[in-house]
Amino acid sequence: MLLLGLDIGTSSVKSTVVDSQTRQILASASFPEHEAAIQTPKPGWAEQDPEQWWQDAQQAILLCHAQKKYNPKDIGAIGIAYQMHGLVVVDKQHQVLRPSIIWCDSRAVAIGKMAFETIGEKECLSCLLNSPGNFTASKLAWVKENEPETFEKIYKMMLPGDFIAMKFTGQITTSIAALSEGVFWDFKSNEISKTVLAHYGFNPTLLPEVKELFSSHGQLELPVADKLNLRAGIPVTYKAGDQPNNALALNVLQPGEVATTAGTSGVIYGVSDQLAFDQQSRINSFAHVNYTPSEPRIGVLLCINGTGIFNRWMKSIVGANDSYAELNNRAAQIKKGSDGLLALPFGNGAERMLNNRIIGAHFHNIDFNLHTSSHIARAVQEGIAFSFRYGLDIMRQNGIHPTVVRASKANLFLSNVFAQAFADITQTAVEFYEGDGSYGAAIGAGIGAGAFKDVKEAFENRNPLGSVLPQNTSSYEEFYEQWVALLKEHLRKQDGC
Repeated sequence: MLLLGLDIGTSSVKSTVVDSQTRQILASASFPEHEAAIQTPKPGWAEQDPEQWWQDAQQAILLCHAQKKYNPKDIGAIGIAYQMHGLVVVDKQHQVLRPSIIWCDSRAVAIGKMAFETIGEKECLSCLLNSPGNFTASKLAWVKENEPETFEKIYKMMLPGDFIAMKFTGQITTSIAALSEGVFWDFKSNEISKTVLAHYGFNPTLLPEVKELFSSHGQLELPVADKLNLRAGIPVTYKAGDQPNNALALNVLQPGEVATTAGTSGVIYGVSDQLAFDQQSRINSFAHVNYTPSEPRIGVLLCINGTGIFNRWMKSIVGANDSYAELNNRAAQIKKGSDGLLALPFGNGAERMLNNRIIGAHFHNIDFNLHTSSHIARAVQEGIAFSFRYGLDIMRQNGIHPTVVRASKANLFLSNVFAQAFADITQTAVEFYEGDGSYGAAIGAGIGAGAFKDVKEAFENRNPLGSVLPQNTSSYEEFYEQWVALLKEHLRKQDGC
């Protein structure tokens, strides 16, 4: 059986076809070629058109077919990974009612803060494992408060992956993992949170049917199958948020195992067998892909919004005509610490690890006679690595103590400067594996379709491509302390201290 995996990202959609017998990638493609736009109607807002995701997904699939490495009719199951926490709302005809309010949108911060105070810290953290914060439930509440005419037309609210599955199958389903990332799930009572629904005044019929994550979420409809040269009736057997899915792709499934990514946003994702939560909700806990009430597997997620997007912004300003590889090589010519230039990467909305504050991105200590574009390139990558260290220290306070993390050799980890800085600054080794989000989605589809007898079989004989080990870890400590002092100064300014 061949398996089709899709990764509905912020920047593009990637499609991958995997042979379930060999676990080998037969074809991969991304669309669009250039990074997709994020619409910002107001400062702090971030929206994308769900129908554009669907168009891009179809193009990515057809680009895979065009490589002629397989017979599309041999594809037997579809898996979907998607950008987390986004809100998609449709009417009874399955028509999108407004642009998706995506993960880095900050408009619902105050709504989530009020819910945290009203419901109560103890109940939110012990039952939801999170503050309602800026997650999907709070985004839906924003629509209710500010766009009542739209809210009245809503038939179902969905996460982005639920929407793409609907476009394939005509069915609207979700999972415990998806509901938990939207902060709709009560882990204590093991049901949709009556407290959240009551506080926000949501009718439970707004939520999709809850199904097992690894199960059939509907079958491919004939018109879509004909358009994509696939067999009608093949099932969508897996849907997961991008970070739990990335952990699956890296075989991070058991307590103590940790994955990391450095794409548009940056994430460290550890697995716990406890209903763990951070008292300040700076890191977040969701049901992992293999969560069950009897055997809980909780994904403990640290997210930094401004990582790869900061690197991309830097490239557009100082290296628009250079490739990322060329910028990385130039950064490598600059010594550690970037000759005093410091960068804070927090320019992509409210940062949860900073208690949902928005402090913006900053450069500090620029010297017009010393610093070049190469210094800026290195300072950006070091600033991102410093933010990972800051977040990892929060995770360590909450019982996650990795000595090694697993990552795909992709995005910022393609830079030797960033990879070594990450290892040195966090004092943590990084193991690299082949495969990315769309690969994980394909493997997830195979698990859901029964192509593998269990999850363990799906990852047999998978070995790391290589690793980066911490070297002179003390050499960065002085620079990190300066960076933390700068961060705290900006936090004090925002708090009016």
